[in-house]
Amino acid sequence: MSGLVVVGADGSASSLAAVGTAAREAALRGAGLRVVHAFLWPAMHVPLGPSGLGPPEGGLRHAAQRVVAEAVERARSAAPEVDVTHAVMTGEPLTVLEAQSRAAELVVVGSRGMGGFVGLMLGSTAVHLAAHGQCPVMVVREQPAAGGPVLLGVDGSPAGADAVDFAFAEAALRGAGLLALHAWTPWHTPVPPPQDPAMPYASEPGELARTEERLVAEAIAGRRETHPGVEVRTKAVRGGTRETLIEASRTAQLLVVGARGRGGFTGLVLGSVSQALLHHAHCPVAVVRGSAAAR
Repeated sequence: MSGLVVVGADGSASSLAAVGTAAREAALRGAGLRVVHAFLWPAMHVPLGPSGLGPPEGGLRHAAQRVVAEAVERARSAAPEVDVTHAVMTGEPLTVLEAQSRAAELVVVGSRGMGGFVGLMLGSTAVHLAAHGQCPVMVVREQPAAGGPVLLGVDGSPAGADAVDFAFAEAALRGAGLLALHAWTPWHTPVPPPQDPAMPYASEPGELARTEERLVAEAIAGRRETHPGVEVRTKAVRGGTRETLIEASRTAQLLVVGARGRGGFTGLVLGSVSQALLHHAHCPVAVVRGSAAAR
Protein backbone atom coordinates (compact mmCIF):
# COMPACT_ATOMS: atom_id res chain seq x y z
CA MET A 1 0.00 0.00 0.00
CA SER A 2 1.57 3.27 -1.11
CA GLY A 3 -0.79 5.92 0.21
CA LEU A 4 -4.06 6.81 1.87
CA VAL A 5 -7.40 8.16 0.65
CA VAL A 6 -9.73 9.57 3.32
CA VAL A 7 -13.49 9.88 2.89
CA GLY A 8 -16.00 11.60 5.17
CA ALA A 9 -19.09 9.54 6.01
CA ASP A 10 -22.24 10.89 7.64
CA GLY A 11 -24.92 8.40 6.60
CA SER A 12 -26.38 10.50 3.79
CA ALA A 13 -26.87 9.22 0.26
CA SER A 14 -24.38 11.84 -0.91
CA SER A 15 -21.67 10.62 1.44
CA LEU A 16 -22.26 6.99 0.41
CA ALA A 17 -21.72 8.04 -3.21
CA ALA A 18 -18.51 9.74 -2.08
CA VAL A 19 -17.43 6.53 -0.31
CA GLY A 20 -17.85 4.57 -3.53
CA THR A 21 -15.85 7.14 -5.47
CA ALA A 22 -13.15 7.25 -2.80
CA ALA A 23 -12.85 3.45 -2.85
CA ARG A 24 -12.33 3.47 -6.60
CA GLU A 25 -9.78 6.30 -6.28
CA ALA A 26 -7.90 4.24 -3.69
CA ALA A 27 -7.96 1.22 -6.01
CA LEU A 28 -6.52 3.28 -8.87
CA ARG A 29 -3.69 4.46 -6.64
CA GLY A 30 -3.02 1.15 -4.93
CA ALA A 31 -3.75 3.04 -1.72
CA GLY A 32 -5.65 2.28 1.45
CA LEU A 33 -9.00 3.86 2.30
CA ARG A 34 -9.96 5.34 5.65
CA VAL A 35 -13.65 5.97 6.32
CA VAL A 36 -14.01 8.78 8.87
CA HIS A 37 -17.10 9.87 10.79
CA ALA A 38 -16.91 13.08 12.81
CA PHE A 39 -18.77 12.54 16.09
CA LEU A 40 -19.46 15.93 17.65
CA TRP A 41 -21.71 14.88 20.54
CA PRO A 42 -19.08 13.64 23.05
CA ALA A 43 -17.48 17.08 23.02
CA MET A 44 -20.87 18.55 23.94
CA HIS A 45 -21.31 16.10 26.84
CA VAL A 46 -24.49 14.65 25.35
CA PRO A 47 -25.52 11.15 26.56
CA LEU A 48 -24.31 8.64 23.96
CA GLY A 49 -25.83 5.39 25.11
CA PRO A 50 -29.35 4.06 24.55
CA SER A 51 -32.27 5.51 26.43
CA GLY A 52 -33.56 3.48 29.33
CA LEU A 53 -36.91 3.40 27.58
CA GLY A 54 -35.53 2.51 24.15
CA PRO A 55 -33.95 -0.53 22.49
CA PRO A 56 -30.40 -1.52 23.48
CA GLU A 57 -29.16 -0.79 19.96
CA GLY A 58 -30.35 2.81 20.21
CA GLY A 59 -28.36 5.90 21.15
CA LEU A 60 -25.97 8.22 19.40
CA ARG A 61 -22.92 5.97 19.70
CA HIS A 62 -24.67 3.06 18.03
CA ALA A 63 -25.97 5.41 15.33
CA ALA A 64 -22.42 6.55 14.57
CA GLN A 65 -21.22 2.97 14.41
CA ARG A 66 -24.02 2.09 11.98
CA VAL A 67 -23.04 5.00 9.73
CA VAL A 68 -19.46 3.78 9.58
CA ALA A 69 -20.41 0.13 9.10
CA GLU A 70 -22.67 1.00 6.16
CA ALA A 71 -19.94 3.14 4.61
CA VAL A 72 -17.33 0.40 5.00
CA GLU A 73 -19.68 -2.09 3.37
CA ARG A 74 -20.22 0.30 0.45
CA ALA A 75 -16.47 0.80 0.06
CA ARG A 76 -15.70 -2.93 0.04
CA SER A 77 -18.48 -3.51 -2.46
CA ALA A 78 -17.12 -0.81 -4.78
CA ALA A 79 -13.48 -1.92 -4.55
CA PRO A 80 -13.01 -5.33 -2.86
CA GLU A 81 -9.25 -5.22 -3.35
CA VAL A 82 -8.80 -2.05 -1.25
CA ASP A 83 -7.71 -2.22 2.39
CA VAL A 84 -10.47 -0.32 4.24
CA THR A 85 -10.09 1.02 7.76
CA HIS A 86 -12.49 3.24 9.68
CA ALA A 87 -12.59 5.66 12.56
CA VAL A 88 -15.23 7.50 14.61
CA MET A 89 -13.55 10.68 15.78
CA THR A 90 -14.73 13.24 18.28
CA GLY A 91 -14.82 16.72 16.82
CA GLU A 92 -16.33 19.10 14.32
CA PRO A 93 -16.22 17.68 10.76
CA LEU A 94 -14.04 20.40 9.25
CA THR A 95 -11.44 20.09 12.00
CA VAL A 96 -11.44 16.29 11.79
CA LEU A 97 -11.09 16.17 7.99
CA GLU A 98 -8.47 18.90 7.92
CA ALA A 99 -6.38 16.93 10.41
CA GLN A 100 -6.88 13.74 8.38
CA SER A 101 -5.72 15.51 5.23
CA ARG A 102 -2.22 15.85 6.67
CA ALA A 103 -1.56 12.14 6.21
CA ALA A 104 -3.67 11.62 3.08
CA GLU A 105 -3.03 12.04 -0.61
CA LEU A 106 -6.70 12.76 -1.26
CA VAL A 107 -9.78 13.63 0.83
CA VAL A 108 -13.21 12.89 -0.66
CA VAL A 109 -16.53 14.32 0.54
CA GLY A 110 -20.09 14.35 -0.77
CA SER A 111 -21.85 17.41 -2.08
CA ARG A 112 -24.65 17.26 0.47
CA GLY A 113 -24.71 15.95 4.00
CA MET A 114 -26.58 15.37 7.19
CA GLY A 115 -25.72 15.02 10.84
CA GLY A 116 -22.24 16.37 11.51
CA PHE A 117 -21.87 17.35 7.87
CA VAL A 118 -25.04 19.44 7.62
CA GLY A 119 -24.60 22.27 5.13
CA LEU A 120 -21.31 20.90 3.85
CA MET A 121 -21.76 22.49 0.44
CA LEU A 122 -24.23 25.16 1.49
CA GLY A 123 -21.94 27.04 3.85
CA SER A 124 -18.24 27.52 4.39
CA THR A 125 -17.14 23.99 5.35
CA ALA A 126 -16.22 22.63 1.92
CA VAL A 127 -14.75 25.92 0.79
CA HIS A 128 -12.65 26.11 3.95
CA LEU A 129 -11.54 22.50 3.60
CA ALA A 130 -10.52 23.07 -0.03
CA ALA A 131 -8.66 26.24 0.97
CA HIS A 132 -6.84 24.82 3.98
CA GLY A 133 -6.66 21.05 3.57
CA GLN A 134 -3.15 19.64 3.25
CA CYS A 135 -3.96 17.53 0.18
CA PRO A 136 -6.31 17.74 -2.82
CA VAL A 137 -10.00 17.68 -1.93
CA MET A 138 -12.53 15.94 -4.20
CA VAL A 139 -16.22 16.84 -3.91
CA VAL A 140 -18.49 14.21 -5.43
CA ARG A 141 -21.48 15.62 -7.25
CA GLU A 142 -23.43 14.04 -10.10
CA GLN A 143 -22.40 10.75 -11.68
CA PRO A 144 -19.60 11.57 -14.15
CA ALA A 145 -19.83 10.96 -17.87
CA ALA A 146 -18.64 7.44 -18.69
CA GLY A 147 -15.58 7.61 -20.87
CA GLY A 148 -15.33 11.39 -20.58
CA PRO A 149 -12.02 13.22 -20.21
CA VAL A 150 -10.45 14.71 -17.12
CA LEU A 151 -11.23 18.41 -17.41
CA LEU A 152 -8.50 20.77 -16.24
CA GLY A 153 -9.32 24.41 -15.57
CA VAL A 154 -6.18 26.31 -16.58
CA ASP A 155 -5.46 29.77 -15.16
CA GLY A 156 -1.75 30.09 -15.95
CA SER A 157 -0.75 30.98 -12.39
CA PRO A 158 2.31 29.42 -10.69
CA ALA A 159 0.00 28.14 -7.92
CA GLY A 160 -2.06 26.32 -10.55
CA ALA A 161 0.88 24.12 -11.55
CA ASP A 162 -0.01 21.53 -8.89
CA ALA A 163 -3.52 21.26 -10.30
CA VAL A 164 -2.00 20.57 -13.72
CA ASP A 165 0.16 17.79 -12.26
CA PHE A 166 -2.80 16.30 -10.39
CA ALA A 167 -5.00 16.35 -13.50
CA PHE A 168 -2.39 14.59 -15.63
CA ALA A 169 -1.83 11.98 -12.91
CA GLU A 170 -5.58 11.38 -12.63
CA ALA A 171 -5.94 11.02 -16.39
CA ALA A 172 -3.08 8.52 -16.44
CA LEU A 173 -4.57 6.50 -13.55
CA ARG A 174 -7.98 6.41 -15.21
CA GLY A 175 -6.72 5.73 -18.72
CA ALA A 176 -8.62 8.86 -19.78
CA GLY A 177 -7.93 11.77 -22.06
CA LEU A 178 -7.32 15.26 -20.68
CA LEU A 179 -8.92 18.51 -21.81
CA ALA A 180 -7.00 21.58 -20.64
CA LEU A 181 -9.51 24.43 -20.83
CA HIS A 182 -8.92 28.13 -20.27
CA ALA A 183 -11.70 30.70 -20.28
CA TRP A 184 -10.82 34.35 -20.74
CA THR A 185 -12.33 37.76 -21.35
CA PRO A 186 -10.60 41.01 -22.37
CA TRP A 187 -11.25 42.30 -18.85
CA HIS A 188 -9.06 39.55 -17.35
CA THR A 189 -6.32 39.59 -19.98
CA PRO A 190 -3.37 41.95 -19.46
CA VAL A 191 -2.59 44.09 -22.49
CA PRO A 192 1.13 44.90 -22.97
CA PRO A 193 2.01 48.57 -23.35
CA PRO A 194 2.66 49.82 -26.89
CA GLN A 195 6.25 50.15 -28.08
CA ASP A 196 5.57 53.79 -28.88
CA PRO A 197 4.43 55.53 -25.66
CA ALA A 198 2.48 58.01 -27.75
CA MET A 199 0.25 55.27 -29.09
CA PRO A 200 -2.85 54.09 -27.19
CA TYR A 201 -2.93 50.68 -25.54
CA ALA A 202 -4.19 48.22 -28.11
CA SER A 203 -3.69 44.73 -29.46
CA GLU A 204 -3.60 43.48 -33.00
CA PRO A 205 -6.81 41.70 -34.08
CA GLY A 206 -6.74 38.18 -32.70
CA GLU A 207 -3.68 38.79 -30.53
CA LEU A 208 -5.57 38.40 -27.24
CA ALA A 209 -6.87 35.00 -28.31
CA ARG A 210 -3.40 33.89 -29.42
CA THR A 211 -1.95 35.04 -26.10
CA GLU A 212 -4.47 32.99 -24.16
CA GLU A 213 -3.83 29.93 -26.33
CA ARG A 214 -0.11 30.26 -25.58
CA LEU A 215 -0.96 30.45 -21.88
CA VAL A 216 -2.62 27.03 -22.03
CA ALA A 217 0.29 25.53 -23.95
CA GLU A 218 2.80 26.94 -21.47
CA ALA A 219 0.76 25.74 -18.47
CA ILE A 220 0.95 22.09 -19.55
CA ALA A 221 4.49 22.27 -20.98
CA GLY A 222 6.54 19.21 -20.07
CA ARG A 223 3.62 17.13 -18.84
CA ARG A 224 3.11 15.34 -22.15
CA GLU A 225 6.59 13.90 -21.79
CA THR A 226 6.03 12.74 -18.20
CA HIS A 227 2.64 11.23 -19.11
CA PRO A 228 3.09 10.03 -22.70
CA GLY A 229 0.03 7.78 -22.52
CA VAL A 230 -2.38 10.65 -21.87
CA GLU A 231 -4.14 12.07 -24.92
CA VAL A 232 -4.25 15.84 -24.42
CA ARG A 233 -6.47 18.48 -25.98
CA THR A 234 -6.12 22.20 -25.25
CA LYS A 235 -8.75 24.86 -25.66
CA ALA A 236 -8.92 28.60 -24.94
CA VAL A 237 -12.46 29.96 -24.92
CA ARG A 238 -13.57 33.56 -24.77
CA GLY A 239 -16.23 33.54 -22.11
CA GLY A 240 -16.96 33.46 -18.40
CA THR A 241 -14.95 31.01 -16.34
CA ARG A 242 -17.87 29.65 -14.34
CA GLU A 243 -20.19 29.15 -17.28
CA THR A 244 -17.50 27.64 -19.50
CA LEU A 245 -16.28 25.09 -16.96
CA ILE A 246 -19.75 24.12 -15.78
CA GLU A 247 -20.88 23.47 -19.34
CA ALA A 248 -17.73 21.50 -20.18
CA SER A 249 -18.18 19.40 -17.05
CA ARG A 250 -21.28 17.80 -18.61
CA THR A 251 -19.09 15.45 -20.62
CA ALA A 252 -16.19 15.11 -18.14
CA GLN A 253 -15.50 12.44 -15.54
CA LEU A 254 -13.61 14.85 -13.26
CA LEU A 255 -13.03 18.60 -13.09
CA VAL A 256 -9.70 19.72 -11.61
CA VAL A 257 -8.97 23.30 -10.59
CA GLY A 258 -6.34 25.09 -8.55
CA ALA A 259 -7.14 26.80 -5.29
CA ARG A 260 -6.22 30.27 -6.49
CA GLY A 261 -5.25 31.96 -9.71
CA ARG A 262 -5.29 35.05 -11.82
CA GLY A 263 -8.04 36.50 -13.98
CA GLY A 264 -11.20 34.41 -13.91
CA PHE A 265 -9.81 32.23 -11.13
CA THR A 266 -8.97 35.05 -8.71
CA GLY A 267 -10.06 34.04 -5.24
CA LEU A 268 -11.04 30.51 -6.25
CA VAL A 269 -12.33 28.57 -3.22
CA LEU A 270 -12.91 31.91 -1.51
CA GLY A 271 -15.30 33.53 -3.95
CA SER A 272 -18.01 32.98 -6.49
CA VAL A 273 -16.10 30.81 -9.00
CA SER A 274 -15.49 27.94 -6.61
CA GLN A 275 -18.98 28.21 -5.15
CA ALA A 276 -20.47 27.94 -8.63
CA LEU A 277 -18.34 24.92 -9.56
CA LEU A 278 -19.00 23.09 -6.31
CA HIS A 279 -22.72 23.76 -6.57
CA HIS A 280 -23.31 23.30 -10.28
CA ALA A 281 -20.61 21.16 -11.94
CA HIS A 282 -21.95 17.99 -13.56
CA CYS A 283 -19.11 15.77 -12.34
CA PRO A 284 -16.86 15.46 -9.27
CA VAL A 285 -14.67 18.50 -8.61
CA ALA A 286 -11.09 18.26 -7.28
CA VAL A 287 -9.56 21.40 -5.79
CA VAL A 288 -5.77 21.34 -5.53
CA ARG A 289 -3.89 23.78 -3.36
CA GLY A 290 -0.49 24.97 -4.54
CA SER A 291 1.16 23.82 -1.32
CA ALA A 292 -0.42 20.36 -1.37
CA ALA A 293 1.91 18.79 -3.90
CA ALA A 294 4.92 20.49 -2.37
CA ARG A 295 4.45 18.75 0.99
